[in-house]
Order: sequence, then structure tokens, then C-alpha cells
Amino acid sequence: MEQTASVMNTASVPSINVQKEPDYILQIKGMSKAFGKNQVLRHINLDVKRGSVMGLMGENGAGKSTMMKCLFGIYGKDEGEIILDGQDINFSGPKEALEHGIAMVHQELNQCLDRTVTDNLFLGRYITEHGIIDERMMYKKATALFESLNMDVDPKTIVRKMSVSQRQMIEIARAVSYNAKIIVLDEPTSSLTEREVKKLFAIVRNLVSKGVSFIYISHKMDEVFQVCDQVSVLRDGQMIMTKDVKATNMDELIKAMVGRSLENRFPPVDNTPGDDIFEVHNLSTAFEPFLKDISFTVKKGEIFGIYGLVGAGRSELLETIFGLRTISKGYIAYRGKKLLFTNAKDAMDYNFALITEERKFNGIFGVDSLVFNTTITNLHKYKVNGLLSNAKMVKATEAEVKKMHTRCTSVNDLISSLSGGNQQKVVIGKWLERNPDIFLMDEPTRGIDVGAKYEIYELIINMAKQGKTIIMVSSEMPEILGVTNRIAVMSNHRLAGIVNTKETNQEELLRLSAKYL
Repeated sequence: MEQTASVMNTASVPSINVQKEPDYILQIKGMSKAFGKNQVLRHINLDVKRGSVMGLMGENGAGKSTMMKCLFGIYGKDEGEIILDGQDINFSGPKEALEHGIAMVHQELNQCLDRTVTDNLFLGRYITEHGIIDERMMYKKATALFESLNMDVDPKTIVRKMSVSQRQMIEIARAVSYNAKIIVLDEPTSSLTEREVKKLFAIVRNLVSKGVSFIYISHKMDEVFQVCDQVSVLRDGQMIMTKDVKATNMDELIKAMVGRSLENRFPPVDNTPGDDIFEVHNLSTAFEPFLKDISFTVKKGEIFGIYGLVGAGRSELLETIFGLRTISKGYIAYRGKKLLFTNAKDAMDYNFALITEERKFNGIFGVDSLVFNTTITNLHKYKVNGLLSNAKMVKATEAEVKKMHTRCTSVNDLISSLSGGNQQKVVIGKWLERNPDIFLMDEPTRGIDVGAKYEIYELIINMAKQGKTIIMVSSEMPEILGVTNRIAVMSNHRLAGIVNTKETNQEELLRLSAKYL
């Protein structure tokens, strides 16, 4: 019997639109974490797609660092689950996380400064041949790694001789060398110029195209909109929102972060500078990197910005003024008097203060309390009958914590237990305790959230209105244009020009910063 094939009339059957489920490389579900009665995380959910960049934003103390530490096994979560590539995981520490393909580039770099780039890349996993470290093979692999990432780095360079931005690039390369599936970048551009930021973004996009995913922690909203695919916002330990970057805007992010909208990113700069009070005349330095014939004057009550590419000599200039570097030619003068500071104490005796760029390296005592870190520069103020009064020190610290809105459970907490932004607030508070006349600030808002930045800008402007003189280095173009009266632009350790802030723009600053290249 001949069988007749039945033919389905497809035109009469409605089409079914099957949507493919997103391919998640990482899922965090219901994560909670408390320290005693302090509930830091409350049922956090986060999904990271494969080959994407997830922005993570929130005020200082919102729980971002705690969340990442739970992910890496530094802290044990109280509840919830972490699913990596479809597998339920619970790491015992960062080493295990690295071995499973999750790496992190910290804002505060932890490197062996007196070892080479190669040594830092292979730390803890040296390549050996018959029990002997194979330096040649490590150098060969390091060179190939940097070439693949289009990074101009000599693997034989001692890390201490490199800029913060170059050292940050090494950490990113190190994460890549582990064949990481997910790389967490914590404030990666805090010390980078516009040009270096673009280079970093190019590296990120290149790795994303190869299937690598990123969690991008930043307070810089402009960058989140440039490089991220999705963005999540934490506030007070709770996930407030997660959206595609294209579906949100800056105002919505700010409101989600701080619980209110900010009309303007910068307060009005309404200080009125007085007469010239501080002078740098034909200044050159004795040791590398050499500063060359730098001259400028700053007025009483002025906010004087210093801009330039990383490596242009901005930090070195502040350090020379503060007595941390040796002057070979020229001089500095304050109130018409020539000064020769040979150390920081000399500068402090003249009521100068300096916020350094790397707080962890030379700005805080990480193993001590907020009280110690706040009062250390001003101990003579807290003596009673020749002895230090702990009560006076605690009172002063509590006042600065309140003034700076620093998030902590107690002023006796270790400063290392605070988020990076809150550590920075303690550093600023430490110098405010001295009521300085000349305040040198190297990246003062580094790692600080948008709400706290606004408060620090207000603080800087109010200090200027009280007659204090501010000299401020910043890598953030909007910031240097938003809160200064004049801007000196450095290039190749020289002064390329000085401009009035209200009469300049980004294009002129970039042109001057490339003047001697």
C-alpha cells in the first residue's frame, strides 16, 4: 500500500518568536552580608553577561567593596549564591578566584615596587626549568603579552620608576595573563589622563570582543556611558537599579546613587582672589624626573589648577614645593620671603599642607585608627600637661568625620576598613585640622562619589573665600575647568602655559599639554 506523505501548510500556522535567554557568565543571587549589627549588603542580585561591561556605581560606603570581597572569598557571605559560568561557587580567597578566571585590578595598587615588571607579572607563579627560575621565558611571555594588548611597557623596568597609570596597566595585563573570564576594574582611571583613558577603553573593548567580561566600578559617569553596556547602582547596601546604559541618563544615575538630584555638577566658583602671595621662580629639580625652569605666581584666596598628561611633572611640582624633592635652581617664595624647604616639616611649619596622589602609599597609616590618622599631623594641639589627651584626639576626629560626612562605625575603626573614598575624606580632614594657608592637593577627589565630590568642591571654594590658597592637580578635565580660577598646564616637566579658567576650554588645555611632546 502506497503511503501518502502528509504535508503541513505552514502558512496557516502562526510563527513563534523564541527569545534566546541571555548568556550570563556571572550571577549573584540574594547576597547578604552583615558585620555584627551593621547590615552592609541586603539581598543583592547582579547578572553579568558574557562579553560585556557591567558598570557598578554607588556612594562611598554603599557596599561595592564588600560585594566584591564576598565574590572573591575575602569575606564569607551570610546568604545567597554565586554562579560562575553555570556553576555554583564559593571561593576561599582571591587565589582560588584567580584560578577560576576572576581577576581584580584594585584602585590601591599592591605591587613589589623594587622588582621588575616581569617579576610582578609572574609573582607567585614563576616559570621554572629544572627548579631554576627561567627569566628568559618570563621576559619573552611578558613582552608578547604587552604587544598583544598594544601596551608600550619594558618588562625589565623597575616598577617604582613608573607612573601610577603605567603601574595600573601592568595590573590589567596581569589579570589578562591569567586568562580571566571576568576582570573587575576598581576606579581604573582615577590617575589617568584623557589620552590614557581612551587607551584603556580600547584595551577593554578588545578583550570584550574576545569574550572577556568586566565589572567596571567607577564614580565617573561620563566613562560609564562611554564604556559600559549595563549599569547597576548600589545605595545603602541595596541594589537600587540595573539598566542598559542606553536606557538611562546621568540625572537618573545621580538620583539612584544619592537619593536626590544634583542640579549642577559643580558649585559656583564665587571666590575673589586677592594679591599675589606665593611665587615659584625658574624652578628646576636636581634628580629625575627633572623639572625645568617653572615660574608662576598664585594669589591669596585663589584656586590654582595644574593640568597635564600623567608623567608631565604635576605631582613632582607639588612635592618640590612641599620640600620632598631637591631644588637645583630657582626658588619658591611666600609673602615675599624666599623659602628653602628641605623636608615636609619645614613646609608644615609655614602652614603648607599636601594631599598626595597615592593615599595608601604615602597618605595614610593603614594599620591604625581614624583617630591616629586624623590627628597625626597636629599632635601638639591635643596635649594636656605635656601628655597627649586621647579624649581631645577623639573629639577632634569626631568633628572631622561629621564635617566630611565620613562613613564609619566608630572613630576607633582601622582606616583600612573604610572604603577608598572615605579614606580620602579622612586624609583631607587630617590637613583641615591644621587650618593650612597653602593647601596643595594632588587628585583630591580620587575615588570619591559624585555627592561627596560636590561637598569637597564646596569645601575648596569656601576655603578660598576665607583667604586660603589652593593649588590643585587633577586629571579630570571637567573638574579642573569646574572649580578653578586659573590653570597651569604642564608638559614634559615644563610649564606649557597658564590660562584663565573662564576663558579657556578642553581643546586649549589638550593643545598645551602636548606642546613639548
